[in-house]
Amino acid sequence: MSSVHHQLASIHPNAKIGSNVKIDPFVVIEEDVVIGDNTWIGPHAVIMNGTRMGENCKIFPGAVLGAIPQDLKFSNEPTTLEIGNNVVIREYCTLNIGTAANKTTIIKDNCMLMAYVHVAHDCVIEENCVLANNVTLAGHIHIGKYVIIGGLVAVHQFVNIGDHVYLGGGSLVRKDIPPYIKAAREPLSYVGINSVGLRRRGFSSEQVNQIQDIYRILFVKKGFNTKTAIEYIESEISPSQERDRILQFVKNADRGIIRGFRQLNGTYLS
Repeated sequence: MSSVHHQLASIHPNAKIGSNVKIDPFVVIEEDVVIGDNTWIGPHAVIMNGTRMGENCKIFPGAVLGAIPQDLKFSNEPTTLEIGNNVVIREYCTLNIGTAANKTTIIKDNCMLMAYVHVAHDCVIEENCVLANNVTLAGHIHIGKYVIIGGLVAVHQFVNIGDHVYLGGGSLVRKDIPPYIKAAREPLSYVGINSVGLRRRGFSSEQVNQIQDIYRILFVKKGFNTKTAIEYIESEISPSQERDRILQFVKNADRGIIRGFRQLNGTYLS
């Protein structure tokens, strides 16, 4: 099926538009753009040079995709914004292309970015993530698979967020967040594992229980710092994909990881 381009849309003749793409009035699509089949581009969206978009995407009104980075070091080097299949980008999101550092900003398949989300240069968002309204990502952030981020969250540059994390709304993220957990409060702290999300995605009770045991040692057990907790986990917890993924993440966390919390006189401290 041929695409439907409204006569009031501005589409560069060299842009590569797939089949059955619907483009609404007042859309602007620049020259160096690729849009996959069965995608809808809503009114007043702007798709700028360097944007590569997969199939079955929905781009809502006012979104700006592929703008140059808000980085003073950027010197118009050729970089891209790569968007996977089945991605929903709601109203007024702003997604920037990469810089010379990584060459690209990536949003993989089946992600949903709600209204006013900002994704800065060189970020990577893995598959099946949901970013709620007004989430703001600085540059060079990596977000793992199946991550859910609540509204009004701000994430510091170079932070890594592991797979299956649930991050509470309004959080300020300055440290890395290991996989499979929930994080909230200020300063940002571990508040348990994401057991509901894990069970929804097919994790067994044995897997969930082992993850919980690991994080009790890492975040709750008294008298353990990160180094001694890792040593204890390696010696006392049976090897598994989940155990090894957690240990690898913590060992590679250049920024350090968020803290656990303890209760003192009715106040939680990280």
